[in-house]
Amino acid sequence: MSDVQTAAAAPPTKVPGRAWVLAVLTMVYTFNHLDRQVIITVLEPIKQAMGLSDEQAGLLTGLSFALVYATLGIPVAFLADRSNRRNIIALALLFWSGATAVCGFAQNFWQLFLARVGVGVGEAGGTPPATSMIADLYGPRERAMALGIYTTGIGFGIMLGYVLSAFVYEHYGWRAAFFAAGVPGIILAIILRFTVKEPERGGAEDNIQAKPAEDAPSLGETIKFMFSQRSYLLLLLGCLFICISANAYVSFTASHLIRTFEIDITAEGRLFWEISIPLGLLIGGVGSIGAVVLGMVCDKLSAKDLRWRPWIIAATSAVALPFAFMFLQATSLREAYLWNIVPNFVGLIYASIAYTASQELVKVRMRSFSSAFTLFCLTLIGISGGPWITGKLSDMFQTGGLDQAMALKDALQYVLIFNAIAVVCLIFAGLNYRKDVARAQGG
Repeated sequence: MSDVQTAAAAPPTKVPGRAWVLAVLTMVYTFNHLDRQVIITVLEPIKQAMGLSDEQAGLLTGLSFALVYATLGIPVAFLADRSNRRNIIALALLFWSGATAVCGFAQNFWQLFLARVGVGVGEAGGTPPATSMIADLYGPRERAMALGIYTTGIGFGIMLGYVLSAFVYEHYGWRAAFFAAGVPGIILAIILRFTVKEPERGGAEDNIQAKPAEDAPSLGETIKFMFSQRSYLLLLLGCLFICISANAYVSFTASHLIRTFEIDITAEGRLFWEISIPLGLLIGGVGSIGAVVLGMVCDKLSAKDLRWRPWIIAATSAVALPFAFMFLQATSLREAYLWNIVPNFVGLIYASIAYTASQELVKVRMRSFSSAFTLFCLTLIGISGGPWITGKLSDMFQTGGLDQAMALKDALQYVLIFNAIAVVCLIFAGLNYRKDVARAQGG
């Protein structure tokens, strides 16, 4: 029996106090996505107030944030593999919460663009250290479930962002929505700093060979090892294509529904009740349940065969694809929301398993960097590219004679091609997964 199989069969190593750490880190991740979601929820009012195009809207929701978020994540993660990860996350949370509040003072496109850059600067210090800490608290048999719980922060953040932003917008305007989202993060940063302890690196590993050496490997050694893991590269590529499509839909689903069904967002309660509440429950509620349930399923299947790590993303993505297409063909809001249940249920699992793989397919003292590199690719190309590609296509179709609603619908349909390509990449990613995990653990 291999080391990997032995580890999977052994009882999980439990680290005291890990549930509280996971809960706080999940709350931090919730604020991470709450602060991103504000601008998406009030995007149409901002567009009208500043006279923006769909391409500019895509840049504000994507590139302005993603460029520095992805780039700075690399050096921050390299530091996190060598220093206190809790302190890095606490400082990052303070910075991005303040930058979110500053967005409310913007008077034009470029001011808002720069404020969004500030949000990206802060959030670069959030995810890589957090996923590394969680991997040190939960062993291989529980890791996908734990990171699935962590990933619910995406759903809860989006849900809270939709509800809070729409409520504040309707009563106080879109600028106040940024203030309401940014200020509470400061309190959470203080809670994190004084109630969470830095975990022992490799403390939850079942395989003693996976325990970290005293010195962390160099940057060159880390990159060389990562790029030699074929399953890591193929899984990353598959998740990258899913991320492009997912973020296109996150950014423009509300706009699509508002335009297609001619919803008057200036009328009291319509943005809140007809758009924000349903989308918040779907993306946040259904998506978060799916992340935990599918994470547990993934752990069960992976205990028997680790190839299920990438294969479960491939399977769920293939199932969701026709439902996402039918969502765009809906003739009523109710029908649209019904078709959107399945895509939202499986929509977060790719992220949690991508983080799981970035911890399993590298050595222990490479984990923060591996997570940051994964995040770098998903952010710079996925979070940045998805909204920009969709906005660019929508503007191009409008120039060709389509109205705003039909142009955006067609753009979103083209983006689904990325999902189909992702399924193929993820199937091939599973072929070498077991061998590459054993190699990372010293087998």
